[in-house]
Amino acid sequence: MNNLEDRINSAVRTLLDDYEQGRVIDEVKSFDHPDKDVVVEILYNIRKIIFPGYFRNKSYRVYTVRNNISMLTEDIIFKLIKQISIVLRYDEELSDADEMTVAKRAEDITFEFLGKLPKIREYIEMDVEASFEGDPAAYNKDEIIYSYPGLFAILVNRIAHELFLLKVPLIPRIMTEFAHSRTGIDIHPGASIGKFFFIDHGTGIVIGETTEIGDNVKIYQGVTLGALSTRGGQSLRSKKRHPTIEDNVTIYSGASILGGNTVIGKGAVIGGNAFITKSVPAGAKVSIVNQELRYNFDDPKAAKNAGVNADTDWFYII
Repeated sequence: MNNLEDRINSAVRTLLDDYEQGRVIDEVKSFDHPDKDVVVEILYNIRKIIFPGYFRNKSYRVYTVRNNISMLTEDIIFKLIKQISIVLRYDEELSDADEMTVAKRAEDITFEFLGKLPKIREYIEMDVEASFEGDPAAYNKDEIIYSYPGLFAILVNRIAHELFLLKVPLIPRIMTEFAHSRTGIDIHPGASIGKFFFIDHGTGIVIGETTEIGDNVKIYQGVTLGALSTRGGQSLRSKKRHPTIEDNVTIYSGASILGGNTVIGKGAVIGGNAFITKSVPAGAKVSIVNQELRYNFDDPKAAKNAGVNADTDWFYII
């Protein structure tokens, strides 16, 4: 027993000694970092406000809309002010400010953000409509609100984007990366998205920070709206690195559209697996041409049964 205790103590000492190297990963600031679980809780409470009849707070025994929203709003305000107060220390201008100054700034941001909720609700209503009109597999709008990963990712982005515009550090990214982990859809909170946005299926979609998306845009799974290169590292911060997608554009699965100078014009249709690094004019239909299916046959009889030339062991069918 003593031998086991000695080995445990030795392992602990080794780890504690390793923490003394002054690296980023060695920092111990339990009370100076935001609480991810609380941020996610805030996110879900905001969703309850956005969809008051769909996501009820089971811990509340009051079912009138006014009382329910009052309690939810108070809870969001209290928790959001606290979390924003913590992350504002990442802002160089506030890193050494007194607690009262930081708390006041966090309170102002929180109430300014709450004033954006009607706008977010307006846009989400249109996103639900776009999803329903754009997907014949949707039998009703409740199905979309409760179960579509694309709508959840869009909702989280619209919430996080408003906090991003208010220059709140870290919290917007925690929100969108939570949505990413839930849906497989990676939308940076800096991305600007217009009305009637529809993500169909969604898994594997990546939308970069400086992407601008217009109204009535539809995107399928596996699409990347990314940067041409990030070799410049931090020197590229705040520069336009990601494409602009104008109104009424459809982008099919697997397409990659890259670069800050790349503009996809109004009404364009981008076919599946297209790789685009230059602007596309309005109304254009872009597709990959001359793709070929290659069939390999080890058995000549199988080739004959398939109706192809049995004199060779492979065939191109266009």
